[in-house]
Amino acid sequence: MKPSEAHNNRKPHNWLLYDQVDRMIVQHAGYLSGVLYDLGCGEKPFESYFHRYCSKYVGVDWASSQHDTKADIIADLNQPIPVDDQVADTVISISVLEHLYSPMVMLGEAYRILRPGGALLLQVPFMWHIHEEPHDYFRFTRYGLERMLLQAGFQKIEIHATGGFWSTWFVKLNYQLIRLVRGPVLVRGLVQAALYPFLNLNQIIARILDRIWFDGSRETQGYFVKAIR
Repeated sequence: MKPSEAHNNRKPHNWLLYDQVDRMIVQHAGYLSGVLYDLGCGEKPFESYFHRYCSKYVGVDWASSQHDTKADIIADLNQPIPVDDQVADTVISISVLEHLYSPMVMLGEAYRILRPGGALLLQVPFMWHIHEEPHDYFRFTRYGLERMLLQAGFQKIEIHATGGFWSTWFVKLNYQLIRLVRGPVLVRGLVQAALYPFLNLNQIIARILDRIWFDGSRETQGYFVKAIR
């Protein structure tokens, strides 16, 4: 089972993005333990996977989410959240920080609620289109992320590019092409039948090219972070 298998946004034109984040989550699964807080949980697409490793899963999100949120705790992540100090063994946040106008508040809260030695696992976009507007405020470089995490108090920071040039730009192309799927049902079906083999193939090619011609430090869709309190 892939961590993102139940994610509603995982589609034929973008599965590579989710596979890249899945790979990072699996590689860092050793940090998923005990009480896990998911900040910006939305519809909890990763909950089933996290339950393999943690004893308790708590989702936190705000009431005005554009998703059908299933949060256990309703809170604005731009503000202090109603959670006690040092109650979490793991804090995870996937594609959330860019939607916060005060991202340092969330990082500070993640540090506060983690127990000493607990891990923050964080994924953010870098080279990506505006989405979920108007609540899309920032893009983060690896250097900006490191500075922010150090300022919040974290240590043992590791920052990994989730992909390289080829996967970033091929999937961006796919997002443009998928806009051609419109009109009557029959027309949409014909366009999908023509497009989907290409959309799938170019992601396979992009993954191969990234392995042999990789420069993820400069051109990447996003970053995955592990940081310790």
